[in-house]
Amino acid sequence: MQAKKRYLILLSAGACLVLLFSLGGIQLPAASRSRHDRSRNGYRPDQPWPHFSDPLYPFMPWDQTDTEEYNLHISPRQKRDVNMSVYKGKRCRMDSCFDFSLCQKNGFKVYVYPQQKGEKISESYQNILSTIEGSRFYTSDPGQACLFVLSLDTLDRDQLSPQYVHNLKTKVQNLPLWNDGRNHLIFNLYSGTWPDYTEDLGFDIGQAMLAKASISTENFRPNFDVSIPLFSKEHPRTGGERGYLKYNSIPPFRKYMLVFKGKRYLTGIGSDTRNALYHVHNAEDVVLLTTCKHGKDWQKHKDARCDKDNAEYDKYDYKEMLHNSTFCLVPRGRRLGSFRFLEALQAACVPVMLSNGWELPFSEIIDWNTAAVIGDERLLLQIPTTVRSIHQDKILSLRQQTQFLWEAYFSSVEKIVLTTLEIIQDRVLEHGSRSSLMWNTHPGGLFAVPQYSGYLGDFPFYYATLGMKPYPKFTAVIHAVSPLVSQSQPILKLLVAVAKSQYCAQIIVLWNCDKPLPAKHRWPATSVPVIVIEGENKVMSSRFLPYETIVTDAVLSLDEDTVLSTTEVDFAFTVWQSFPERIVGYPARSHFWDSNKERWGYTSKWTNDYSMVLTGAAIYHRYYHYLYTNYLPTSLKSMVDQLANCEDILMNFLVSAVTKLPPIKVTQKKQYKETMMGQSSRASRWADPDHFAQRQTCMNKFASWFGAMPLVHSQMRLDPVLFKDQVSILRKKYRDIERL
Repeated sequence: MQAKKRYLILLSAGACLVLLFSLGGIQLPAASRSRHDRSRNGYRPDQPWPHFSDPLYPFMPWDQTDTEEYNLHISPRQKRDVNMSVYKGKRCRMDSCFDFSLCQKNGFKVYVYPQQKGEKISESYQNILSTIEGSRFYTSDPGQACLFVLSLDTLDRDQLSPQYVHNLKTKVQNLPLWNDGRNHLIFNLYSGTWPDYTEDLGFDIGQAMLAKASISTENFRPNFDVSIPLFSKEHPRTGGERGYLKYNSIPPFRKYMLVFKGKRYLTGIGSDTRNALYHVHNAEDVVLLTTCKHGKDWQKHKDARCDKDNAEYDKYDYKEMLHNSTFCLVPRGRRLGSFRFLEALQAACVPVMLSNGWELPFSEIIDWNTAAVIGDERLLLQIPTTVRSIHQDKILSLRQQTQFLWEAYFSSVEKIVLTTLEIIQDRVLEHGSRSSLMWNTHPGGLFAVPQYSGYLGDFPFYYATLGMKPYPKFTAVIHAVSPLVSQSQPILKLLVAVAKSQYCAQIIVLWNCDKPLPAKHRWPATSVPVIVIEGENKVMSSRFLPYETIVTDAVLSLDEDTVLSTTEVDFAFTVWQSFPERIVGYPARSHFWDSNKERWGYTSKWTNDYSMVLTGAAIYHRYYHYLYTNYLPTSLKSMVDQLANCEDILMNFLVSAVTKLPPIKVTQKKQYKETMMGQSSRASRWADPDHFAQRQTCMNKFASWFGAMPLVHSQMRLDPVLFKDQVSILRKKYRDIERL
């Protein structure tokens, strides 16, 4: 009986073992394989807790994560596929997807494809193309081009937009010069559509570069693409308004500390941050307003807070808030970029960025830490404390930098486009690229041309930064248009007076007269070299050519009939040494707005202010010769040459556009012209009744090209110390000035 029980027990145990083996409950692998598998899964005998093979996903910026609604429309695999197809040339860089050989022969030239019949182009894109075609980079010959720009409108690639261009993929591929996008630049403001708003443009861009708004750091190709700001269709093509900061207030605090006013998205991408703003709003110094009242069916989707938010939203005027706040919140919208960004810059309201993953505009060249506060959407509740902790000196610095950046790079479509092209040109011409200092300090990269010099000390803007002073000598350039017939002519008197100046290094006589050059013995003997140069084509603009013979920083520009004493020359140069970026001189003129004729007027009346100092007796930096010749368009210089007039006005426009400052008048001198010139001389044009009318026309033509009036009025005049007072002349340094 006992043997029978033992048999049943063994039989039951065997059956259980067979059952466990068949179900896989027990595995008996080789010992070596067991150790390998456990090691692979992260298990080690000395480690008490298992190491999981699947790591925890890191906390991603919320704009890179999916909302619940978003997941209904696109799976993770689909999203990865979309991101990979956004730019097939995602690994493109200048050295792999750009043909530098196209730029070696003719330099950096840009070709715009001819517009095709029947193709619609938005006003914004037309402004971009017009800017390129009017720039010094443009060429109408594709054989000379280094960079190509499509005439097909690629700005708005939202399929729900009326500006969307259909069949763009086929149209682009059929372009004869496309070459898989190599050396092409594509401009884009809007990509993707509801609900996910991806960065897909809807066609294969190949190896083309992108100048794109709202581009993410994930898709941005460093030193290849260019991040541009999102701008509205009302953004001016040229000129643009200046920044709203008229004066610096100390301390730099305003009525509000932090403001925002904009749409609130109830669901979908871009809704998280704006939906949470009410937590920070205190209706006192932090005013963050949102409204649900947008879209056709907003009432169907409104939440319990909508009515209260809408009522609060309507109480405040947006412009009043903008101009009276120290900081402006710039949260993302449906896309990463926002119109609020440029609005805050112009208003001198320091932007507080809340758009994780956004590659900020022109990030390649602009140090945004000097003009904005870069926040984190995940730390929204800490934003008020953060901005309150910023020292007032830092606030003032940030505010001033917003104004510089706005006026230098963002105030018009033209500046945005030209900045984009200059960035690409710096990549192409690496040996002549701008430094970070040139991009981030006044006057900015558009006016500091590296082809002039690679040394900052050769420019008039950086002496203080470098701890330097300009070279303590000047070169006089006398513009001669009359034949030399008498030894008593004003030009000879002028030459002798200038040569006696202790600061004069040399004198250049620019011979723009139709008669042959005078013999050497006709010129008076002087202690400084006198170089006579025959003018190029005998035109007015030749007086501002960047002659290699000008070796000093300062240029004393003189008309042949100018009357100046040596003392006056010395004093003017002494003043210029303190203001090397400005025009300093004697004959002053002014401009005004004629409301009856709705145009700019020109006046030579003796008033208490002025906006121009004529180059018939003025000192300025030689760099402006280079800018006049290479920056200004041929159309304006041709106009000056045809009229034989207005070159001095154009130079004043240029210098004021660069510096944003007025020229400087020295001493009270009304008469600076020799009145005894013969009427046969071309100098008699001053007595021509058409001369004044021509200058009126020039003023308006120049203002039109610059997009605004760059001239600035001033009431400052600099005189020698003890000028015209009761102190004896013998005790004065510039004693001869008082006798004039």
